[in-house]
Amino acid sequence: MNKDMNRLKVVFAETKRTSRWLAEQLGKDQATVSKWCTNTSQPSLETLFQIAECLGVKVQDLISKDTSKDHE
Repeated sequence: MNKDMNRLKVVFAETKRTSRWLAEQLGKDQATVSKWCTNTSQPSLETLFQIAECLGVKVQDLISKDTSKDHE
């Protein structure tokens, strides 16, 4: 049951930013950000707001919009 809960990879491409850049901005380990990008783990809600602010997007833009799988 591996669900893609966030769209970080997509948003990085859209904003022309990298996981390394975000890790530096947040003071996080690059491996942590990598886990978020692969949906191995998820950032906390507070961190999600920080990510959105750093990338200049809305929190909603970071969250996967495909919820149809949840209703199957």
